Amino acid sequence: MAHHGTPSGRDTVAREIQRPHWWVFGSNGFVGGGIVAELRGRGVEPARARALRLTTAARDTAGVVADAEASASLADLAPRIPAGAVVVNAAGLAAPDSADDDALYGANALWPSVLALACAEAGAARLVHLSSAAVQGYRPVLDESWDVSPFSPYSRSKALGEAALRALQPRLPEGMLSIVRATSVQGAGRRTTTSFARVASSPLASVAGTGDAPSPVSSLPALSQFVVDVGLRRPDQTVLLQPWEGLSVRGALAAAGGREPARVPAWLCRAAVRTGFAVSKVAGESLHGPVRRAEVMWFGQAQESGWAEANGVLPTPRAEQVLRQAAPGSGEG
Repeated sequence: MAHHGTPSGRDTVAREIQRPHWWVFGSNGFVGGGIVAELRGRGVEPARARALRLTTAARDTAGVVADAEASASLADLAPRIPAGAVVVNAAGLAAPDSADDDALYGANALWPSVLALACAEAGAARLVHLSSAAVQGYRPVLDESWDVSPFSPYSRSKALGEAALRALQPRLPEGMLSIVRATSVQGAGRRTTTSFARVASSPLASVAGTGDAPSPVSSLPALSQFVVDVGLRRPDQTVLLQPWEGLSVRGALAAAGGREPARVPAWLCRAAVRTGFAVSKVAGESLHGPVRRAEVMWFGQAQESGWAEANGVLPTPRAEQVLRQAAPGSGEG
């Protein structure tokens, strides 16, 4: 049964959520830093905290939950979180090409569960956990369901983090947890953005067919705006997908590369992707990340309109601006 109370009571939490105390874990990272900047732009100075460095050998939901319940870190972490706080977990290992190791699963699966239990014990008003749309892998259309199809150690670790939080949810205060699945977030200083701009300005820049397919490329400012807006509300669902920013695959490459990409027959791109994944499978999935990035560059990935659009919580699209700033020769790229 869901626990509805907090140490301060429902009325106190309701008042505090109007002007909450914000805690951002992972504030020194790319996404966490963007969220801190968004909060400061709204006149809020959040508490900034580092995630605990945890490891786990668990690769299933029950194992992660058991490790979280037994974690010695709970006793130290819970007293640090104020009752009524809005907690954002932007910590984790954002390493799409990472090997399958205990540190990866500790950061992306165990840590969110430990933090959730600590937030429940402390009486936090909200916990917004940053996940990744990569958990839905090859799906042609991203959505806000619990259905996942991870394809790499990184995406599996993020999917396991979601599954563990789902298992723990009945023990959390009602409405406390939101999981935001970020798409392909770009921004100044991010290595993947620099790499994308380099490819976009090279002869490798290409799209399948006309290139009108929607691109999941998004911007850090829009994600940060969305996360803060989610933290200030109590959505009637747990999983929320970062809204699409309106770019096609051709538009994303043109913005980042300063030139129109080549158009390649779709059948040839599909054949290349199939071959790439076959080779990667033989090599222990070591090439899954690069092959998947090529697939998304060519075909993009659509997403269903979700909670944000239905509730008027759409962030300002800034992906095209961010990519143009990253383009070689822009002065910032």
